[in-house]
Amino acid sequence: MKVEIFYFEGCPNHKPAVERVRSVLMQQGISAELTEIEVPDAESAEAVGFLGSPTIRVNGLDIDPAARAAKQAGFACRHYSGGLPSEAMIRMALLEAQGQT
Repeated sequence: MKVEIFYFEGCPNHKPAVERVRSVLMQQGISAELTEIEVPDAESAEAVGFLGSPTIRVNGLDIDPAARAAKQAGFACRHYSGGLPSEAMIRMALLEAQGQT
């Protein structure tokens, strides 16, 4: 399983999001390749389909199913309810990638 966390330098939610993903992986007993990918500018954001910092993808899919059809990339903070993606959202994306949902 591949987990990617896209972020821009200085994002206050980048490191807490990484820790939350690691915590959920450990809780679920899931082994994954976790990669942090810095998005340095608006051009790069457009190239990778960056929806804001942090954007988390599991096996190439955004952890938020509602965001998967989004076509508008942007170089900005990403807004999740509560500031960070919830553990439940992360867990569901991981389980989906394992074919368990």
